[in-house]
Amino acid sequence: MDSSKIAAGATATTNGKSNNTTKDAGDTTDAPAKKTSSRLRNVVNYDEKKYMAEIEEDIQHGVAHTNMSELEERVNDLGESWETESLFEDALEDLAEDKFFTDDPAACTPEESVRFRQLLRAVGPEVFCKRTVDAGIITAKKMLTAFGIRPPAFLEGSSDDHYYGLLSLALTRELSKRAKLQRYNSVDDAVELLRTSRNIIVLTGAGISTSLGIPDFRSQGTGLYSKLAHLGLSDPQEVFDITVFKQDPTIFYSVARDILPDTDRFSPTHAFIAMLQRQGKLLTNYSQNIDNLEAKAGITPDKLVQCHGSFATATCVKCGFKVVGDTLFPEIKAGKIPRCRKCAAQQRGVSGNRKRKLNRDGTERKVRRRPGDYDSNSDSEFDVPAGGGVMKPDITFFGEPLPEEFSRRLTEHDRDLVDLVIVIGTSLKVAPVSEVVPYLPAHIPQIYISRTPVSHVNFDIDLLGDCDVVVAELCRRAGWDLEHEMVPEGQVVRVELAEGFSSRHVFTQVYPVKEEGEGGGGEKSEGGDDEKGGDVKEETSSERRKRRGAGGDD
Repeated sequence: MDSSKIAAGATATTNGKSNNTTKDAGDTTDAPAKKTSSRLRNVVNYDEKKYMAEIEEDIQHGVAHTNMSELEERVNDLGESWETESLFEDALEDLAEDKFFTDDPAACTPEESVRFRQLLRAVGPEVFCKRTVDAGIITAKKMLTAFGIRPPAFLEGSSDDHYYGLLSLALTRELSKRAKLQRYNSVDDAVELLRTSRNIIVLTGAGISTSLGIPDFRSQGTGLYSKLAHLGLSDPQEVFDITVFKQDPTIFYSVARDILPDTDRFSPTHAFIAMLQRQGKLLTNYSQNIDNLEAKAGITPDKLVQCHGSFATATCVKCGFKVVGDTLFPEIKAGKIPRCRKCAAQQRGVSGNRKRKLNRDGTERKVRRRPGDYDSNSDSEFDVPAGGGVMKPDITFFGEPLPEEFSRRLTEHDRDLVDLVIVIGTSLKVAPVSEVVPYLPAHIPQIYISRTPVSHVNFDIDLLGDCDVVVAELCRRAGWDLEHEMVPEGQVVRVELAEGFSSRHVFTQVYPVKEEGEGGGGEKSEGGDDEKGGDVKEETSSERRKRRGAGGDD
């Protein structure tokens, strides 16, 4: 396969459809790109300074491509078998790393990587491939590193042609992301956005609650899912599968006590969001958390969408009777399965209303329990039998739809009003909530706050560190008083620019020194976040394309 085939599909898809393919500024012909001999790469007189200057000119004068259909069709027409394409797609999921490979002398430098990414968006995939790989300027293998893809070991020793399919997918992946807004980079830019914005969407995950001792779900070693091996599940997410719950609620209730909010305390990050509300800046807080701590912090229902429900209420799966959630907490903490008193009482009525029986001395005879009878120290007239329906907290399980308010508010209200997006403490791995950010207008600035960055979304500013530490420093710089018992007096935070990035900043509390293991919110590793919930799952890129092609939504 020749390197020109990386972009040949983009040209092919326009035949008979559209002739709007962008050409290089100096290209005056309509002839297809010529095949480049592999030997040409060894004799190209490569002037890096001149070449990078040309890239800068292309970036300034090029036309950004936003139509992804051409590139997607090109990927589907690579001429390889579907098995190979699937292999590349799966490999891309594992090989994508959100960093520059400064440890590899054969990789693109951070400066080269940034310029290649900008060039791709400026001139489109066809011209990009002509100017780079087709021209023999750079190999496809090395170009992968410019887009955060480490060349896979299974292709080591192969000719450069074998890297073209993976590079096609890498370009598709890059162009499918929202383009970063280049004018927002510094911490001061983030502070100014906070000061001037009036309709802020805040999307939160479990990282904003971990400082309170509530575990997230996906962090390696400490997340809830990593602790469920003893249950013998094929997938730990089955704990939150509605079908599994209906078949055997003991699986969920065996771990529910670990995620139960047992305090009215909330974190400094919760307090920060409530402050935005008091200042009239909060448009909506989309929370993926089920701990209901946003409400505890004072965020009002008209500003809060609990995408995955919460423990605030619970409903009987049998009769639909609803109760306040914390009335069940003692039973859940005791490892019991809470059951519905209403439908149990109705069942007793049908069975003939058992009467109290007395001993000969007039004292009440102790009720003999049958195996499986409900065990409770309640002061109800009768013990609740096992026939009462199981009470299910109103959290959204896998297989259940998200609340209607989620999509209604997002599409009919927030999309047209939002002027700033802040994502805190979530790796955005679970659809459909993960699609909120790319759904919003691309020109709206976006800030990301968490311990580790994400690679599948281009945020304008990344603020990395414990969420509580980051928001406290932002408030300090904005001149806002974030009063909270967990924000230490005299706190000093060091802010450093991440190597190779102009808009990624690392926040570290240097005074007072934190004890080992003490956290302040945020994920411990990419993917270490909160989310579960209805009709949601982690998807591979191939699954996502197939679903979109079938007309489904995220």
